[in-house]
Amino acid sequence: MRTNQPQTIYLSEYKVPAYLVDHVDLRFELFEDGARVHSTLSVRRNPESAEAGAPLFLHGDSLKLESVALNGSVLAAGDFEDRGDALIVPSVPEQFELQVVTWIEPQNNTRLEGLYKSSGMFCTQCEAEGFRCITFYPDRPDVMARFRTRIEADKGAYPVLLSNGNSVAQGELENGRHFVTWEDPFPKPAYLFALVAGDLVEKKNTFTTCSGRNIDLRMYVEPRNAQKCDFAMDALKRSMRWDEDVYGREYDLDIFMIVAVDDFNMGAMENKGLNIFNSSCVLASQDTATDATFQRIEAIVAHEYFHNWSGNRVTCRDWFQLSLKEGFTVFRDSQFSADMGSPTVKRIEDVTLLRTAQFAEDAGPMAHPVRPASYMEISNFYTLTIYEKGAEVVRMIHNLLGDELFRKGSDLYFERHDGQAVTTDDFVKAMEDASGRDLSQFRLWYEQAGTPVVSVEDDYDADKGVYGLTIRQNIPDTPGQTGKKPQHIPFAMGLLDSKGQPLPLNISAGEQDGPLERVLELTEAEHRFEFHGLAERPVPSLLRDFSAPVRVQYPWSREQLLFLMSHDPDGFNRWDAGQRLAVDVIQSLVGTPEQAEVEPRLADAYRKLLNDASLDQALVAKMLLLPSEAYLVELAEQADVPAIHAARERVLKHLAQELKDDLLACYQRNREQGDYQLGPDAIARRSLCNTALGWLMSIDDERARELALEQFRSADNMTDRLGALRALVNSGFAADREQALESFYQRFSDDPQVVELWFSVQASSGQAGQLPHILQLLEHPAFDWKNPNKVRSVVGVFAGQNLAAFHNPDGSGYQFLAGQVCRLDDSNPQIASRLVTPLTRWRKFAPAYSSQMKAALEGIRDKDNLSRDLYEVVHKSLAG
Repeated sequence: MRTNQPQTIYLSEYKVPAYLVDHVDLRFELFEDGARVHSTLSVRRNPESAEAGAPLFLHGDSLKLESVALNGSVLAAGDFEDRGDALIVPSVPEQFELQVVTWIEPQNNTRLEGLYKSSGMFCTQCEAEGFRCITFYPDRPDVMARFRTRIEADKGAYPVLLSNGNSVAQGELENGRHFVTWEDPFPKPAYLFALVAGDLVEKKNTFTTCSGRNIDLRMYVEPRNAQKCDFAMDALKRSMRWDEDVYGREYDLDIFMIVAVDDFNMGAMENKGLNIFNSSCVLASQDTATDATFQRIEAIVAHEYFHNWSGNRVTCRDWFQLSLKEGFTVFRDSQFSADMGSPTVKRIEDVTLLRTAQFAEDAGPMAHPVRPASYMEISNFYTLTIYEKGAEVVRMIHNLLGDELFRKGSDLYFERHDGQAVTTDDFVKAMEDASGRDLSQFRLWYEQAGTPVVSVEDDYDADKGVYGLTIRQNIPDTPGQTGKKPQHIPFAMGLLDSKGQPLPLNISAGEQDGPLERVLELTEAEHRFEFHGLAERPVPSLLRDFSAPVRVQYPWSREQLLFLMSHDPDGFNRWDAGQRLAVDVIQSLVGTPEQAEVEPRLADAYRKLLNDASLDQALVAKMLLLPSEAYLVELAEQADVPAIHAARERVLKHLAQELKDDLLACYQRNREQGDYQLGPDAIARRSLCNTALGWLMSIDDERARELALEQFRSADNMTDRLGALRALVNSGFAADREQALESFYQRFSDDPQVVELWFSVQASSGQAGQLPHILQLLEHPAFDWKNPNKVRSVVGVFAGQNLAAFHNPDGSGYQFLAGQVCRLDDSNPQIASRLVTPLTRWRKFAPAYSSQMKAALEGIRDKDNLSRDLYEVVHKSLAG
């Protein structure tokens, strides 16, 4: 049973399992009113355990126990204890078989953990601790076993029966039922178990591995989605080839399967050989998916496939090591996406998420190291710190070692630990042993929470031609951690002369032709670096390609930022200079009178970008996006969101007015002609086109209105149709907005994924997304409280993206969110604990807002039967 007083689990208290499971034999009898699960475990005492004679402890959750047998003999009631959350057998031999029969009700499982039903289909989600909702089992990742699974169900209702591994038997049963048996030859933890049963369409393809083996590729979807599989299938084949070419990893089973599920708490799950995907993360066609959706699907398909080695063949010893698989795999999928498109644009997208959301997490009440020291509910630790910061930590190792040695290290890691459950220390040790580098200090990235602040001061001695950099690092205190040690930070930089030319970085007076870029390795609290032979004071280009997840403090002038926007050879730093300039301008206007001047050079800089055909247009499309309100809030000391929103809107409308002719020309120049293409150039053109249209509609330009309506009517792809809809919804043309929304819904009302886009466009809009309209959306026939995607597209988007409306001074947004979180906590605690995040940062905001946010949190805290998931987040947020 769930409790509102969850136990804290500590890494320091880790003990090896007292018992190991060598083989699991499962038989599922699936019915409309429930499922009977027959489990036979081949168990032996762990020779490495110090707990000789310990009772057998099996986890359980929401199970009805029907019988227990030891080596074929049914146990009497006094021979075991069914505690609800555990099955305990006090006395067992050194080696034995345990047979357990349980009854579960998947049709009533609203938590979407374990085995549940979605759209008439049985499916599972076992990570992190869902398998215990299926049967009693030592549900921990360091217990790895081979699984054999037989599924029995009505053939008419569930013709497709899937599980991990290879299909080894199938046949007919009485009363119109049938069975399929699956065998997985590789040991795996229970969190990687998967089962799917339903009436699904099968889409087939094949892949030939580097050694010449033919792999069957299959996607299973509902019949209405049969035409949305091709892109994901092609992305899977690209991922398989890339993993062979870049990491030398070949697929190991005879078949690889993907299933699309509408009701899913996560994006996707890497179950061995049977990946289960949230429908929104795998189904796509040009008429229903935007460019961003296509790119997201490609990355997620790659991520889940790459887990086959970085997560499945080598897995986590315990959940504190979660970033061992997730951080490494996010880094791998980021490399893949960069190779498939624009590396600079991909880097910008990754860093935008990191600086906006992960840095906020690092500065909030739930701050934790990449390898946490404790947790109450593991579901709360599927965080940006584990995933995105974890990936940045792996990227830094790559930066320090270089391509060749990093590949050597990954090869050693996979070879050394294949079939094992290991730790982040094991990963770093493999990199050390392969490269000869000492990464002892670098391990602090896994142990210390918080975002390091790197402060840079410079000086120039004209007589000696010496330019000096003094660099200091500091890591702010976080909950439970103070007085942190300096970390090992790779800091890439370059210098530019007054004409924008890169200068050689000579670190001694005798050096003549130093490199044009260096990676400085910061290991102390303070460093001094000097560069010689410089005839003039240079302009520094710091933290190129965002070589470490840190905040850089340097007193750039607006002139320097304008200069770097035009001249920095590092594409990421060009974009970053533009962001810093825009941030400086917007921040200077917060709380000022309406007539205060907007920096005129900002419009000049954007005009230059709009009209420079020599630049990478994908980069230009990114550079034209103003810093988000979420990022501006993160940079503020005590954020006044309505004031930040007003300042940003003033800058946006000023730029749109000043650049009206340039924006119209940009729109006309990039308006797509001919058939839809998904290449980087076409994506950049559509992005530029829709950005220009959105800016023009922000000032209610009549010509832009005509263009938006025409684009909305004639679009042959979702990117342009949604771009026009978003522009109309965010404009002052109320009648056009309502007509466009109604037309869009009528066209796509039968497509759940597109309806989610329709919800999110409204929930994110300052014009359409005010609270009364949000409440109407919750009553819409297409909204479904049981579907996490629908909840996220309205409640999550409103609270996370429509910041001015959510932070209404009257506090109504906070009370709204608190009410929805409490409602969801009774049915799906995982989703509830994730949705509450905007309230947890209450200390970040000005007193008028923070007091009301805190009150909303206190109301959630006082709810009866608060789940473990929500208890941890709320209590940590209010502590101190």
